[in-house]
Amino acid sequence: MSLNRRVKGLALKVGPLGENDRLLTILSHEEGLLRLAVPGARRPKSKLAATSALTFLEIQLGGKSNFPRARQIKVIKSFSNLGEKLETLATAQSLIELSMLLVGANDPQPEILEAILIHLERLQKPKIESLEILATCVQACIHLLALGGYGLPLHKCCRSGKRLEPPIGNWDWSCSLIEDEGFAVDKIDNSKLTLNASELALLQRLLKPHLPRKKESGQILGPLEVWLKLLKLLEAWINANLKKNVNSFGILKASYLNNNSLGME
Repeated sequence: MSLNRRVKGLALKVGPLGENDRLLTILSHEEGLLRLAVPGARRPKSKLAATSALTFLEIQLGGKSNFPRARQIKVIKSFSNLGEKLETLATAQSLIELSMLLVGANDPQPEILEAILIHLERLQKPKIESLEILATCVQACIHLLALGGYGLPLHKCCRSGKRLEPPIGNWDWSCSLIEDEGFAVDKIDNSKLTLNASELALLQRLLKPHLPRKKESGQILGPLEVWLKLLKLLEAWINANLKKNVNSFGILKASYLNNNSLGME
């Protein structure tokens, strides 16, 4: 690998390194997760100071191949304004955490980076509604899990092997999440979460590129309670299959519960 090279990537995490430098973690097109030093970035008026998280960067690298150093940094796109609202910040941080679980060093997965950039762009939409932020978080995580090889198996019963075709309108029908297997028709003992037909149908639609909306008004389908339930489902799936938690989910969930006084865990 060339010691002098250019990479493009999204800054995920920035921390101090020594007295004047910064340690930058990016999700790059070329190399997957990449940690590098940014010399002098903490000095006043440094030319390399553009190293805040949630910026898409082009970086010229040099130094040792196992710990490169940034020589030049160009900001291609900044998503830092997402930090102005707790819900958008928590969503962005959730995507960062999940990407760091799915992608490793020297593990280029450009589809995951492109998916994150698409969803961050959507979060920047002017006057984005609160419910759409939560729905975007849920859909983005479903897309990332699918791209990373940990997709929710939403179309086949994990017990019978039959297709999961939710009969919308039949309120007696249900399916249960078995955290390390998938979904099984009916209520299963020890299952932490059960979905009705409408909830499963909504979840299945999230595999598509865009959020499901009402035809007449363009509003997001599904009430807040259902989207919070789907977020809880993602928490359980990620914990069971990746053996880690996405801590920002808790911040996001708490924000909605506090603002809407819903008595949900």
